[in-house]
Amino acid sequence: MAINTDKNSYTIIFAIIMVVVVGSILAFASQGLKGNIDENKRVEKQQNILYALGINENDESSVTFVSKSKVAELFSKNITEQLVIQGTKVTEDNEAYLIDVKKQKALAKDPSYTRELPLFISESKSGTYYVVPILGKGLWDAIWGYVAVDKDMVIKGVFFDHKGETPGLGANINKRFFMDDFTGEHLNNSSGSFTGVVVTKGNGDPKNINKIDNKVDAIAGSTITGNGVTSMIKDELKLYIPYFKTLKNS
Repeated sequence: MAINTDKNSYTIIFAIIMVVVVGSILAFASQGLKGNIDENKRVEKQQNILYALGINENDESSVTFVSKSKVAELFSKNITEQLVIQGTKVTEDNEAYLIDVKKQKALAKDPSYTRELPLFISESKSGTYYVVPILGKGLWDAIWGYVAVDKDMVIKGVFFDHKGETPGLGANINKRFFMDDFTGEHLNNSSGSFTGVVVTKGNGDPKNINKIDNKVDAIAGSTITGNGVTSMIKDELKLYIPYFKTLKNS
């Protein structure tokens, strides 16, 4: 008996079968690749954290992370302690870098939930530095980064990235000429109060010589992305202020 392929019922049944088959194939592939995906996420986060600490393979102008073959060893060597801060509770967690900052930020919209804040500590001959992961909103989508600071809230280094900012404009937040400007910037003002760093146009310091003005020069044509970086730094880092106050008092 011939099948009438012109009937609507045939089209619907065929579509359902294809959805089930394709969905099953994609689910199987996703499960099979999960190990690789998780490993890539681990490597990327560790590379980003190390980059903020100035541990990279940059040349004079490019952004080059430490290689995948070295990242685990260098992360273990340079990150001497990982903490999770949740309110007044501070605990050690060797996998704090795996905490989903985006998920924690979403959960914190519920006033009854206290957000988990990962913190990475690096101790070396050059000093003790604290790396904070940050997340914000750019012009089109999410922006994020890592900021390394000392106990006085002076920036050691940063790494920024984005999901979909405008190429050649806001997308340049992950370029050396922008990120390098943050090194040495003070997050506290002259009175010692936390202020953050403002990304601003025409600050009268295009070479970024003044490191105590709480400002860096903006990227031309990317005002909204720059405002997103400003807000991201201020809103996220201020959550860690109670912890940094304990360092001052210790």
